[in-house]
Amino acid sequence: MEVWTGLDEVPADRGRHAVAVGTFDGVHRGHRVVIGAALEARVPDNGGRGVRAAVLTFDPHPLVVLRPDVAPPAISTLERRLAILDRLGVDAVLVVPFTPELSAQSPEAFVVDHLVGGLRAAAVAVGSDFRFGRQASGDVSLLRRLGLDHGFKVLEVPLVGIGEPVSSTRVRAAIASGDVASARGLLARAHCVEGEVVVGDRRGRELGYPTANLAVPERIAVPPDGVYAGWLVRASGTRLPAAISVGTNPTFGPHSRRVEAYVLDRDDLELYGERVCVEFGWFLRGQVVFPGIEPLLVQMAADVVRTRDLVSGELAPDDPGDPVDRAEG
Repeated sequence: MEVWTGLDEVPADRGRHAVAVGTFDGVHRGHRVVIGAALEARVPDNGGRGVRAAVLTFDPHPLVVLRPDVAPPAISTLERRLAILDRLGVDAVLVVPFTPELSAQSPEAFVVDHLVGGLRAAAVAVGSDFRFGRQASGDVSLLRRLGLDHGFKVLEVPLVGIGEPVSSTRVRAAIASGDVASARGLLARAHCVEGEVVVGDRRGRELGYPTANLAVPERIAVPPDGVYAGWLVRASGTRLPAAISVGTNPTFGPHSRRVEAYVLDRDDLELYGERVCVEFGWFLRGQVVFPGIEPLLVQMAADVVRTRDLVSGELAPDDPGDPVDRAEG
């Protein structure tokens, strides 16, 4: 998959594209349907008249620039978004830097510069609630009229979901409440928090449960304090069952908030300096202050048993075959 971080990086010989447009934070089930429409509009190369599938996305999130005081935490890093899009089979991604200047651009200018001049769009796939241009003044109706003027068709994709549509807002709310199982259903994969493994207190190793402590980037959605069952995914792609702790380790005194993962039955892993992904599958319990080490160890053993039961036989939670479809999880 080709990745371009500006219009000047798009090669002139790439021909036309079926373009899915959106911020796509999290690449949830609804996003996948929009992207799927672009994938379905692909035309194999035939004497230079082929159409490739592309995604036009923005970074950072528009509200980080326009209203940083109310900007939501990101569901995924840009790197994670790109990895998911690659697995979905997208041919190319244009990452448009979101700036105050871009936010002031008229809908017509945005279409001419990015969709027509940049990606030479043959088709444009958007959700039915899509808005674009200065003060979000453009909508699907305007996009359709511009498509007639500039030679591309508009693929309007209905919102996904029974009742309330799948949305990034719903995903963030599920994560913020600790309902990571619902977040999995909305995302079609487990929510991932990425970071480099750094040296911690090494207390877990002393207790028989060595943990990988993550340096989590700012503005990433992290579930509330508690213990979760899930996976640690290494840079190589190896997925390992893990019991995950989010919190301040109050039994041992005040600490900074951290995300750490104990890989089940493994004390031989050398992870320091490696960038890993911790995937949250299920909420197990809230954070507890224990009266001593013994009751803590009893509870940790129970957490490990519960984690093992939940992840046993579970399908990989970030499977590219699940789905580009129209079903809500």
